[in-house]
Amino acid sequence: MKKVFFKVLIILLFLTPLFISLPVFATHPCPPPGKIALCNPLSAHTLPDLINKIIDFIFFIAIALAPLLVLIAGFYFITSGGDPGRVKTAKDIILYTFIGLLIIFLAKGIISVIQSFLS
Repeated sequence: MKKVFFKVLIILLFLTPLFISLPVFATHPCPPPGKIALCNPLSAHTLPDLINKIIDFIFFIAIALAPLLVLIAGFYFITSGGDPGRVKTAKDIILYTFIGLLIIFLAKGIISVIQSFLS
């Protein structure tokens, strides 16, 4: 039961900044009143623009959540009271956080290299 609760908590921690920051991306001006048109909330006019915006958003979320996960791991360390299971959980959280950040940084770099070769 604790594992399920922890997984749900982690998922909520990942999704909350996503839903909070969605209005920030909807800053493209809409047509004046009186005209009927659909606004483009992403302000992306081509597929590569859309892909870049999605990648940048995921990158922003990963950078924002990494310190939060390190703080959660620190909380586990502090409250472990010598329990090897909680210490291992804290170490795993820190390890997986840094592995995830490494993957995000490498993905961003690889995408930039591929785009520079293609254009």
